[in-house]
Amino acid sequence: MELDSRQTIIVAVLVLFLGKYLNKKFNVLRKYNIPEPVTGGLVASLFFGLLFLLFDLNINFSTHYRDILLIVFFTAIGLSTEVKSIIKGGKVLLIITVFAIAYIFLQNYMAISIAKLFNLNPAIGILAGSAALQGGHGNIVSWVPVINEQFDISNAMEIGMIMATFGLIVGGILGGPVANYLIKKYNLKPENETDDSNITIGSKHGTNLTIDYNSILKVIIMLFLSVGVGIYLHDLLDYINFTLPLFATCMLSGVTLAFFVPLIIPKLKCPAKSPTLAITSDLSLGLFLAMAMMSLKFWEIGEESLYIVVSIIIQTISILLFTVFVIFRVLGKNYASAVISAGYIGSAMGATPTAMANMAAVTKEHGPSPIAFAVIPILGAFIIQVSNAFVINIILMLMS
Repeated sequence: MELDSRQTIIVAVLVLFLGKYLNKKFNVLRKYNIPEPVTGGLVASLFFGLLFLLFDLNINFSTHYRDILLIVFFTAIGLSTEVKSIIKGGKVLLIITVFAIAYIFLQNYMAISIAKLFNLNPAIGILAGSAALQGGHGNIVSWVPVINEQFDISNAMEIGMIMATFGLIVGGILGGPVANYLIKKYNLKPENETDDSNITIGSKHGTNLTIDYNSILKVIIMLFLSVGVGIYLHDLLDYINFTLPLFATCMLSGVTLAFFVPLIIPKLKCPAKSPTLAITSDLSLGLFLAMAMMSLKFWEIGEESLYIVVSIIIQTISILLFTVFVIFRVLGKNYASAVISAGYIGSAMGATPTAMANMAAVTKEHGPSPIAFAVIPILGAFIIQVSNAFVINIILMLMS
């Protein structure tokens, strides 16, 4: 059964409502900061899998609006990120970058070593390593032709996509509980409080928010301007053979416009910390993640199922130990580092949107962390994407 874009949006909204209901109904989901779209999306995915097993009914969803929502979300993140926050988080960003790049190497060599234990082509380890976990589904689509050209792996796409799927689930489920554990264990508190008149992405949404006609128009025009600039920047980089995802260039454009527009047109205030932009971002993220999670198909693992299961278990244990005993500690063992830890698990095992959903779930429960929301998008959308490509190329050269 093929659902078009309109039908897919309807199902995604219902799935998001389901996640909200389940999180409200079951305290354990709130206690461990499981994102609402992850809750609803997983239940929906299992339901659709049951339909397939019982009635051979395979439901496919349109990805049109899903991809648009991803761009809207990251553009809003860019518009909400102030340059002073980036400067303030510069030291944190530098530290986590060094350790994150080192972990990309570790992630790949663990997957390659497990592949050798199963007498599989070592190149499968790259597909089950950072290509899938750090890069996500889109990255697998890009790397499969390159790896197949050298190693000719018949089911490379299936292995990579399933590994990325399980990574997305693990990253979405474990990020919140880890941050919650660290916050409770060390009695951590936010450095700065916020109020309803100064809402940032990932803050609690109060009942007296000021969202009016003009604020919506400002958000719309800034989003569309940023996306337009992001598209041109994406095409320019692609022309010089330096490819970044479109959502990454749109986010960079959002940061740039949010900084320069107020300087050029002082009367046009950018909606950097407006509740309108915050809700726009949270809504687009929620719907995107609901679509991504409800589209997962667990029954398509294939013949390497045991290898994939063993790999995801080892990778999960590794990322938990690395985050709790390395990332959290080198970043200062404070509230911001706990929130960043939730985001890093989501990014290193799934994708940047999962990281943002993890952090949003944590900050809505415990309080805002502007530094975390400045650092993780830059790390996940730019630094990791570029570094991951370099690391994979280096490993491929060593293997050839």
